[in-house]
Amino acid sequence: MVSCYLDEVTCTWHHYTGAPSADNKTLTNTPQTIEYDLWLVNGSPNLSLSNTMFYQFSFDRQNTLELYLLFWLCYIILMPVQIYAVRTQRHPVTKLFTSSLVLEFVALCFNVLHTMKFAADGVGFPRLAVAGDILDIMSRTLFMLLLLLLAKGWAVTRLELTYKPLVFGVWMVYGIVHILLYVWNTTEVDIIEEIDEYQTWPGWLVLTLRVAIMTWFVLELRNTMMYEHNMPKLNFLLHFGASSLVWFVYLPIIALIALQISPLWRFKFLLGITYSADCLAFCIMAHLLWPTRSEQYLLLTPSGYTAGIDELDEFSESPHVVHSDTVALTAESINAEEEEVIFARPQKNGVAFS
Repeated sequence: MVSCYLDEVTCTWHHYTGAPSADNKTLTNTPQTIEYDLWLVNGSPNLSLSNTMFYQFSFDRQNTLELYLLFWLCYIILMPVQIYAVRTQRHPVTKLFTSSLVLEFVALCFNVLHTMKFAADGVGFPRLAVAGDILDIMSRTLFMLLLLLLAKGWAVTRLELTYKPLVFGVWMVYGIVHILLYVWNTTEVDIIEEIDEYQTWPGWLVLTLRVAIMTWFVLELRNTMMYEHNMPKLNFLLHFGASSLVWFVYLPIIALIALQISPLWRFKFLLGITYSADCLAFCIMAHLLWPTRSEQYLLLTPSGYTAGIDELDEFSESPHVVHSDTVALTAESINAEEEEVIFARPQKNGVAFS
């Protein structure tokens, strides 16, 4: 405290004079309780009309609210479209993709609420932010599971999934390690250290697992395409594989690029690229799995005998199948004058077919 006062008449400061007394201009011996609010912000709070979006945030996290709102608007458009699609075609692949999209949207809603509250009071909803981050990780791991299942040909070339324990085991390991990395990064890494989650050994472990899963994805997709001869399905697998491979490989690449970026911009760089890649991947997958398009290459799981007949029909139409009722070429079947080859079939019900 300073032993002076402001003279409101002359608008000047004066020292207290005389012995302590109870008047306004003299010190007293009465104990005083002072209540104060210390508010540290980035920028002047009095200029709130011009910088409400970022003066509560440190520089490396400024403009994150705008990023969250931008992608939230994108998902607001994508969500009703995908809900319509899953109601139109109740297929396991469509349901799994919709579940991943819903988790991502809920996670983004939590992050938007926390960031908006933080922009207002500098506190926000910390628990809601943690829940949003974990749901975001779960959404990405569920999307990765969908990519692995489709690469193995599930619901595209076959109805039964092979090596189920291996697929779900790898998926669970990746998800658990990713969540443990998030917990470790938020509890063990000092906030003043200029590192991000991908500059630590748990981060490198997650990236290594992602690259290993990507390699497995490519091998499974190659194996599936080798035994598929239906052109619509091959076109789907080709476009699906190209877009999925980009989604797999982007994170290790930007993690390496982030090492060369200043810590002041690194978080916003990783956040923007990650959300952009995920949003683009969801949009492409929604396009590929749209009901009028996916019915050309997704198995709709018919029941019992009909399913077997349909699969046999598709197999019999494959180019590598030689029908048993086709007569081999002989010298007698060749017309020397017209030089035409005739495939003759045995008579059926007294009628010859050619």
